Amino acid sequence: MSETQELSRTAYERLKAELEHLSTHGRDEVARRIETARELGDISENADYEAAKEEQGKVEGRIRQLRRMIDMAVVVDAREASGRVATGSVVEVRYDGDDDTERYLVGSIEERHDDLEVLSPRSPLGQALLGAVPGDVVQYEAPGGVLRVEVVAVDG
Repeated sequence: MSETQELSRTAYERLKAELEHLSTHGRDEVARRIETARELGDISENADYEAAKEEQGKVEGRIRQLRRMIDMAVVVDAREASGRVATGSVVEVRYDGDDDTERYLVGSIEERHDDLEVLSPRSPLGQALLGAVPGDVVQYEAPGGVLRVEVVAVDG
C-alpha cells in the first residue's frame, strides 16, 4: 500500500487543476493529433502518428500519477506549524563550518516554485529539520558522515 504524501493546499489545488485539464482538454488534443495523423495515410511509417501516440502515453501516465498523488494526499498548512519546519515551509539553514546560508522548500517535488531547491521531508536532512525552529541545530547522517545544520529562519 502506498504511503500518504503531504502537500500544501496550493500544490494540492494545482495538481487537481492539472488532472482536470489533462483528463479533458489534454486527452481531446491528443485524440485530435492522432486523428489528424491517421488521415495522412499508412500509420505504420507515420512519424506524426507515432509522436501523437507517444504523447498519449505520457498524458495517460501523468493522469495516473496525479490521481495516485491526489488520492494519497494529506493537505497541510505550514502556517499552522507555529514557526516550526513543516511540509510547505521555506527553511533557511547554515551548514556547520559555513558562513553562507541556503534556502529550501520542504515538501514534495510537486511543491516546487520560484528558484528554491525542494527538500523532501523523507530525506535524512528533511527528517532532521521537521519540527525545528530558528536557532536549533540538527544533525543527520549523510553519505560522507554526520552533518550539522543550524536553522536560521522558517517561513510558513
